[in-house]
Amino acid sequence: MKQVSLAESEFVKKPKTTRRQVFLADMDRVVPWARLLALIEPHYPKVGAKGGRPPKPLATMLRIHFMQHWFALSDPAMEEALHDMPVMRAFAGLDAGVDAIPDETTILNFRHLLEAKGLAEALFAEINGLLAERGLLLRQGTLVDATLIAAPSSTKNREGKRDPEMSQTKKGNQWYFGMKAHIGVDADSGLVHTVVGTTAKVSDMAMFDTCLHGDEERVAADRGYDYPKLREALAERCVADYIGIKTKPGRPLSAWAEHMNRVIASIRAKCEHPFRVVKRQFGYVKVRYRGLAKNTAQLTTLFALSNLWMARRVLLTAGEVRP
Repeated sequence: MKQVSLAESEFVKKPKTTRRQVFLADMDRVVPWARLLALIEPHYPKVGAKGGRPPKPLATMLRIHFMQHWFALSDPAMEEALHDMPVMRAFAGLDAGVDAIPDETTILNFRHLLEAKGLAEALFAEINGLLAERGLLLRQGTLVDATLIAAPSSTKNREGKRDPEMSQTKKGNQWYFGMKAHIGVDADSGLVHTVVGTTAKVSDMAMFDTCLHGDEERVAADRGYDYPKLREALAERCVADYIGIKTKPGRPLSAWAEHMNRVIASIRAKCEHPFRVVKRQFGYVKVRYRGLAKNTAQLTTLFALSNLWMARRVLLTAGEVRP
């Protein structure tokens, strides 16, 4: 570890360990930094033969990128947080007295690099590979669900239009504008193994098969997936289904159907946990960018990090530490 400069030394002794410090310390230990950096390094800019300004250290930029997701920060807000918060600078490996703090353009360019190279999906797969090696991702059952993510409906922008890749849909008696996150969740661990982003009007049913990995012995979902064709297709593949039972409007459920729905709800409750982490723990309640590709990349990264967060206790107990 490098020596702390005089500018940072006043922050070395603190009267209290904050929750942010505890969170970052835990994530520092469970994120497989070496494996993720090895994925990105071939695509990261290098100093050319003619020299020039060297890029910021890759490890620093990846840590800043993850903090943006954990604390729901925009590019400008992330730059300001690095200037304001010694804890975040320390996590990124920056010293205010020695290092130049990356500006918002540098942070934006790093995100654009990951988007252009499809590296969000690669990082998600690498993290899930680690969890599978630790025996946390099994392949016997999948829980399927989707959630709406709101998008700004304002037309006060350069084009004077709403995002053309977002759409409206009605849920209950309320209309929503935005996109949908469809996920497939491991039935045993509650960890996400598949993430698909679509515009809001795409039905949950249309993405059902996409959320399965194909080796399931059982599948659970809510009543929105209760269609005879779907049940028949699962039966042909010898896959047991635990899908909520619905009836026609105005026709009450039988006592048996209500009991089965409660049983199925208890089985698929794990499917709600990743949504809670992403929306409540990480504060992701509205899309930040225009276009499905950018927002799907962000969702994929969020669910990868939520997997590490939900599995952190097991990983820490097993002695999973960063290389």
